[in-house]
Amino acid sequence: MSKKILLMGNPNVGKSIFFTELTGIHAISSNFAGTTVDYLEGRLQIGDEAYTLIDVPGTYSLNTTSEAEEVAARFMENGAAAVICVLDASNLERNLRLALELQHYNIPTVYALNLVDVAERHGVEVNDKVLAGELGAPVVRTIAVKKQGLDELIEQLETILASEGDPAACGGCAGCPSRSDNQGDVWERAREINRRVSKKHVPNLSWLDRLGVAMMRPMPGLPIAALVMALTIGVVMGGGRVLRALVLLPLVNDIIVPFFRNLFTAFLPERMFLNILIGEFGVFVISFEWILALIFPYVLFFYVAFTFLEDTGYLPRLSVLFDNVMRKLGVQGGSLLHMAMGYGCAVPAILGSRAATSQKERIVITTAICFAIPCISQLGALISLLGGRAWWMMPAMMLFSLALFVIVTLIAGKLVKGKVDPLLIEVPNLLVPNPKAYGRKLLTRMRHFLKDAEGPMLIAIVIAAVFSESGLLAMLATAAQPLVSGWLGMPAEAVSALILGIVRREMSVVPLLALDLTTLQVFIGGVVSLMYLPCLSVFAILAKEFKVRIAVTIAASTIVLALFVGGVINQVARLFV
Repeated sequence: MSKKILLMGNPNVGKSIFFTELTGIHAISSNFAGTTVDYLEGRLQIGDEAYTLIDVPGTYSLNTTSEAEEVAARFMENGAAAVICVLDASNLERNLRLALELQHYNIPTVYALNLVDVAERHGVEVNDKVLAGELGAPVVRTIAVKKQGLDELIEQLETILASEGDPAACGGCAGCPSRSDNQGDVWERAREINRRVSKKHVPNLSWLDRLGVAMMRPMPGLPIAALVMALTIGVVMGGGRVLRALVLLPLVNDIIVPFFRNLFTAFLPERMFLNILIGEFGVFVISFEWILALIFPYVLFFYVAFTFLEDTGYLPRLSVLFDNVMRKLGVQGGSLLHMAMGYGCAVPAILGSRAATSQKERIVITTAICFAIPCISQLGALISLLGGRAWWMMPAMMLFSLALFVIVTLIAGKLVKGKVDPLLIEVPNLLVPNPKAYGRKLLTRMRHFLKDAEGPMLIAIVIAAVFSESGLLAMLATAAQPLVSGWLGMPAEAVSALILGIVRREMSVVPLLALDLTTLQVFIGGVVSLMYLPCLSVFAILAKEFKVRIAVTIAASTIVLALFVGGVINQVARLFV
């Protein structure tokens, strides 16, 4: 660890901006061994030496009460050349707790006193020189979003690295009076230091500060939430359709697919293997049509919008605004954050529910995600299926999803034993996202999507091609005709959607695009897909995070309810047609 520097701090103190500005956008995302916690590492040049800067997951403490805290503590235990600890000047007392805990590890430390401009607007003035004396280590005033103080931070870091072995550079060691294994003493020490170094003045809030507070009140919070939702839907649907129509479809249909057709037909005879490669369900045809032209554009614009809302600090405000409503459903407002993650992918959303304060709340969140929240890949496929038929169908499906979410959450809240704790959530400052940090996070998320989703989607496409060309699909369609055609009112070929949907959620939709469906059939297909089994990877996570019994119960319930509701819609509609 002699060439590693750890970037530590509480969540929402601007660590990602420091990391981006110090290392550049290019970074490696890694998973800490034995956990589900990711961290970033990049190259940091200090003088003539190159170091690896590690952006450690944000943590409030090193007491290891959560997996993120455990990972942060293990990084510290493994040692490092130095630590950069980022402190939020507008919430200094809470940040000082972690700063004092870091001193236990005897690693040279530089403290970045960030967000000093926000603190001053809030009427808080922090004396960085006195704070440096209290912590026994350099303290640098920074405004990371404006790149202020970063050069001085590097200079101080270079100084303490050159002073390696000097006890005065450790930023706290075994002999320091601030060292204590008693958490009450740490809190008292943090409170005392904050009292000595901070002064209160009359706040001079900016319009952004006032807007951040207003967003958590019913008025104008609710109209703002409606506007944000409308804009988000517009960005995802509008941006995705434009990118798909103007760029990706011509690229796939006019360049990529013809290239592979010409390539394989040049040396392969016209037999089943050639059809599997470039036939109607050919791997080198539908893999590009489905993954690149159909799903990718909507995934991209979803993460464009979601990452922006996340980096501004708006999502926690939404949780506070709807806390009363969510509590009536059996969960607290903070659950909205995990459910919002579910629109990206159900797997990290379920893993993120570990932050829930009770097992009941976690099971309710997970159930709602599995039943009523489509992942972005599936949402992109639904937009293509429904939006191409009639303007009203996608809004109708969203209303159906909302109603389903309310019903499922209410029922799960009643059936699952336990309690729901009061909402306890940190609301960060409302900020304009830093372009570089925003770009890095967006790039990392898209890279994760391509890595995690592309493989299973390709497997599903290969299965579709083999089933189609071997005649297995026709056999299954005949066997499932009473269910698919009789009950659901769908063409027999729609059985492929039910088969492939087990592999990936979006694959329960995309095969329907190749069929000549009526408007009613399109809507039924969308309903069944929305409620259908949330793919094998989600089932595996359910079995790992909960008991296998719970995983099987959720999976079986989604399949049965999806087929039942889809059939009821079909049978009722027939009475009026």
